[in-house]
Amino acid sequence: MQKLLIIAGIAGATAVIIGAFGSHGLTPHLTDNQMNTFDIASKYHFYHALAILAMAALYPHVTNKHWVNRAGYAFAIGIVLFSGSLYLLACKNILQLGTFTKIIGPITPIGGLTFILGWIVLILSVKKNE
Repeated sequence: MQKLLIIAGIAGATAVIIGAFGSHGLTPHLTDNQMNTFDIASKYHFYHALAILAMAALYPHVTNKHWVNRAGYAFAIGIVLFSGSLYLLACKNILQLGTFTKIIGPITPIGGLTFILGWIVLILSVKKNE
């Protein structure tokens, strides 16, 4: 539970920091499409930071704790892969990533699948408790 709380805290803090930086520092430098991509990354980052916090809150109330852990870790990995790749893609011109975006682009759906996996594992944690 402590690890999930730490991960939730880090994920939540970075969601706020990156989101604020995006809206205050990046808006003049990004196109509307890039800003939309950045906003999507920020929203999913924050939603799943809250989901990790919920996993930590559920932890004491389930018998198969490893399933709750797995869901929380899947959400954390999803934040890095999904939101992280979208942050990079949104800022590709500023960061001068060039052809590196060809590598980053395919990472986004893998991160999305990891989010989905986390939600499925959460369902399994409930089923395993019955």
